[in-house]
Amino acid sequence: MLELLAHPVRLRIVHAMRGDRPLTTSELCARLPDVSKATVYRHIDHLATGGILEVAEERRVRGAVERLYRLRYDRAAIDPDTFQALTPDDHRHGFSVAMTVLLAAFNAYLDQDKADPPADMVGYRQHALWLSPDELIELIGELRAAIAPRLDNPATPERGHYLLSPILFPLAEG
Repeated sequence: MLELLAHPVRLRIVHAMRGDRPLTTSELCARLPDVSKATVYRHIDHLATGGILEVAEERRVRGAVERLYRLRYDRAAIDPDTFQALTPDDHRHGFSVAMTVLLAAFNAYLDQDKADPPADMVGYRQHALWLSPDELIELIGELRAAIAPRLDNPATPERGHYLLSPILFPLAEG
């Protein structure tokens, strides 16, 4: 699972699939306009073969079979045991993939004619905090309590699709 998810295009596909709605490969290509169609098709195949995506429906369109894919939430995450076993190099790679996805998604957003960062409430602030171990645990719990209930929101016409990337690590001591 780690190898499947630790690729920028595949992780962007997983993000695009959130919201409990099946999507076709064409719809996914439209959500990743900066990625070639051949690349999107190849990575959808990897994710489907690996069990992260499943075929929700097949239908005939102009003589061809069109597949609608659904995200398997139970397979689209790194389990705690795997996370505990990661090496520093694994963390470097995972962080690099996460930052690549974040930059690519942000650039794709800015490349839209309708991009309006102030109106869309775009934010990329960073805060250096001094926290005791208990305060850190409390902060993480508060963030989880605020975010977790919204993770299962279905896509609806009145909801926008956002990428939220909390990043937390201790600063190097100097």
